[in-house]
Amino acid sequence: MDDFPFYTMNDFDFTDKRVYLRIDINSPINPINGEILDDTRFRHHIQTINELKSSKLVIVAHQGRPGDSDFVSLRNHARHLEKLIGRDVTFVDSLFGSAANDRIRGMRAGEIIMLENSRFYSEEIMLRDEDDTLVNTHIVKNLSQLFDYYIIDAFAAIHRAQTTLTGFRNAGPNIAGRLMENEIKNIEAFKQSHEHPKIAILGGSKISDAIQVARPFLEKNIVDQIILGGVVANIFLWASGVDIGLRNREFIIKHNKNHEKLITECKSILSKYNKNIHMPVDFVLNPSQNRINIGEHVPDKDLIADIGIESVLKFSKIIENAKNIFLNGPMGMYEINEYSLGTRELFNDVAQADALKIVGGGHTINAINEFSLEPSMGYISTGGGALINYLSGESIPVIESLIKNRALFGGN
Repeated sequence: MDDFPFYTMNDFDFTDKRVYLRIDINSPINPINGEILDDTRFRHHIQTINELKSSKLVIVAHQGRPGDSDFVSLRNHARHLEKLIGRDVTFVDSLFGSAANDRIRGMRAGEIIMLENSRFYSEEIMLRDEDDTLVNTHIVKNLSQLFDYYIIDAFAAIHRAQTTLTGFRNAGPNIAGRLMENEIKNIEAFKQSHEHPKIAILGGSKISDAIQVARPFLEKNIVDQIILGGVVANIFLWASGVDIGLRNREFIIKHNKNHEKLITECKSILSKYNKNIHMPVDFVLNPSQNRINIGEHVPDKDLIADIGIESVLKFSKIIENAKNIFLNGPMGMYEINEYSLGTRELFNDVAQADALKIVGGGHTINAINEFSLEPSMGYISTGGGALINYLSGESIPVIESLIKNRALFGGN
């Protein structure tokens, strides 16, 4: 896919221009010392940043959510980016205002500035893109005076209509960065592939995302079969009448206020696509480390921590025959060695498969790095929820905004 319905970086010369660059470097943070624990997303943006070396580059990004332990300043992010690209990155501890604005106006070609965490500002997290709300925010009114071009490269956040992502669509040309291009090319290659079987492996603990995508995946023939693991498998098993144990039910209820609605949706999906959905047949429990088969009683004190060996063998046969594989989420508590076997074995199977592969999600990428499988995993996306939404055909606010912007400004 080379013809995009929006501007790309090929359409403009950024030399000596002031460029707004919105990236997504939201990363795992050590809560004790603020250290960045995984810089995968940083590295994916390096190509875009390097191509803008002759511009006056201002980087905007976010980190965490209000109230979470990783909701921190981007000061350390600026230092980390400096090390990766070998260039100075000046940190400014505000997003807009006289100090930030004056610093941006005084930039010279080749300089890079990183502004403060955009989610420190309520306009970024409280407002929704309705009736041009975002284009009239203080953030946009202040920053739109300063830039010639707006490059949006934050693929992992494209499913969110937020001020720093879509608010500048009337201010000047909005342009997809190189990461955005690469992500869309690879996802479209997966969607448009005519080789079968096409499978999706959905695991981890974000069950609402997995349930949301399961139906369109099968209804629209995006995949032929779905393998389930982790907490995602647990809620489907619960919906099918399997006893998953007290602690596992409590975990689902605690983290999903709408769990009853989710269970109802799981039942509906299984009633129509039961033959296309593959669930574990055995488990390893935590803390007992016992292995049990489906249908056996799960003691109240135990959590389902991994899939068992019979499940691994069952899933491995499906993966071996697949021609296209989408992987999102681990099979269990892979971070703990005693419960890593299922995730390790299945990820190894994916690595060895002769198939077009696309993988995504924070825990998925962490596990791939933990098992040193990155070179064999095909295309590793920076997106989790964004990737799932795009693949399933959901409306994508940032892409829609880029398309509208090109129509507004026309031509090159």
